[in-house]
Amino acid sequence: MTHAHEHSGVILRPKISEKSGIAAESKNVYTFAVSKDATKHTVAKAVAELYKVHPIAVNIITMPGKTKMRRGKPSRVSGVKKALVRLKKGDKIAFI
Repeated sequence: MTHAHEHSGVILRPKISEKSGIAAESKNVYTFAVSKDATKHTVAKAVAELYKVHPIAVNIITMPGKTKMRRGKPSRVSGVKKALVRLKKGDKIAFI
């Protein structure tokens, strides 16, 4: 048996934006920022344990880092790994 605290390091936070809100309403797909070493299987288990829902598909997107200007000098901003989790029909996650 696994515990919820074992999966808490996999999912860092939900990604809340206009685009992710539309996907959640229309396609039942929720977006999360996940750790760099997360896999589809670990993300699915973590979402199921933490939110008590049934994920049916997980897609992983690795966004590359970018170079931004800070005080007139170039600086590196680290990338992020996102997971798009589709839930079974009827399941919902309330973030608020």
